[in-house]
Amino acid sequence: MLKTALTGFGYDIAEASSGQEGLNQTSIFHPDLIILDLGLPDLDGVEVVRRLREWTQVPAIVLSVREQENDKIKALDAGADDYITKPFAMGELLARIRVALRHAAKTEDEPVLTFGELTVDLAHRRVILKGDDVKLTPTEYEILKYLALQAGRVVTHKQLLRAIWGPNYQEETHYLRIYIGQLRRKIEADPSQPSYIVTESGVGYRLIEKDLP
Repeated sequence: MLKTALTGFGYDIAEASSGQEGLNQTSIFHPDLIILDLGLPDLDGVEVVRRLREWTQVPAIVLSVREQENDKIKALDAGADDYITKPFAMGELLARIRVALRHAAKTEDEPVLTFGELTVDLAHRRVILKGDDVKLTPTEYEILKYLALQAGRVVTHKQLLRAIWGPNYQEETHYLRIYIGQLRRKIEADPSQPSYIVTESGVGYRLIEKDLP
């Protein structure tokens, strides 16, 4: 079903029936993106992601029937770019594919990131909303900057804590709740129903890009 649908949208598809075959094909053909199931006959999908990340940063989107938050967190912390639970809408998958490919193509020296009416100017450490400067604390800015650089992708609590506070703070999720709440009050029209920084329940946060649902 996926092969037929994605081919119809202009993508060239190669298939692998096991984790090891997928790793072998990746090393030979160097795909632009990998769609990965966790329930493979030989290797767990999370292990496949770990092995991929030892030598390539090719975007990897996990599709799985596993709905447990812990499974999502393991896959994302191992290096997956996104996680979609089956059943899913094809439009959602296509949007996630576009985000992953766009993120992989970005250059690290892109100085200004724009999300609707929100702009993050990395060169000048400025955040602009509807043409007006938003005053952020240094920590608030670093959190928003990290989310903006990963825009469209789920960022787990552990990834965000490690990036902002360091490896010794990976379990201090209350830090994030406080700072994300402060950020939302400054950039969201309705902090109780955020349109920029959305919560992935039990997993982390995602800064929304315009073509995501």
